[in-house]
Amino acid sequence: MIKCILCESFSFSIICKNCQTKLLQSQFYKRELEKDFFVYSFYQYTEIKELINSKYQFYGDRVLNILASLSFKKFSDNFIFDNIVYAIPIDDHTRHHFSHTAILAKALQSKYIKVQYNSLKATHIVKYAGHDKNFRKSNKRDFIYKGKKNIQVILVDDLITTGSTILEAKEKLEASDCEVLFGITLGDANTKLDIIPKI
Repeated sequence: MIKCILCESFSFSIICKNCQTKLLQSQFYKRELEKDFFVYSFYQYTEIKELINSKYQFYGDRVLNILASLSFKKFSDNFIFDNIVYAIPIDDHTRHHFSHTAILAKALQSKYIKVQYNSLKATHIVKYAGHDKNFRKSNKRDFIYKGKKNIQVILVDDLITTGSTILEAKEKLEASDCEVLFGITLGDANTKLDIIPKI
């Protein structure tokens, strides 16, 4: 057994079932990034800041798997579509020994959603934390896309702040004749969000 990282009680999981039930029940938030293009999130960033930042720790994959199960998996279980949609994780690199976006995308796998890994990669590695929108615009990720063309896509990331990364990724996919239906993230840094009734 180990100690729960939230309440420090002994547990078989890094976040105990009690904390998962009481502290990590997801909402469903919506933000319009540009006309008729939305990003959906499950938590406000302030609620899960330390948990998202665990991606830099050796146990981060276990934390993200729990969050993905409580949110992305729940969404996927209720998602019905006319044809197959591809979930594409943004820059699913393994510079931290695992890919946080790949973990989230994997939780979306279903009858209607297939995951396309290692297809949307940033060629410019830059940290946006603490920088404003102007910095982000002048230091683009410069994505390359090596996936299928002419598909419908859900973009997957862990966090949305200004939305510049998701919009840049969307633009790159659209250049390959992909239709990006929406983006989906764990957390949103915007504190003024539209809440959709629970899924």
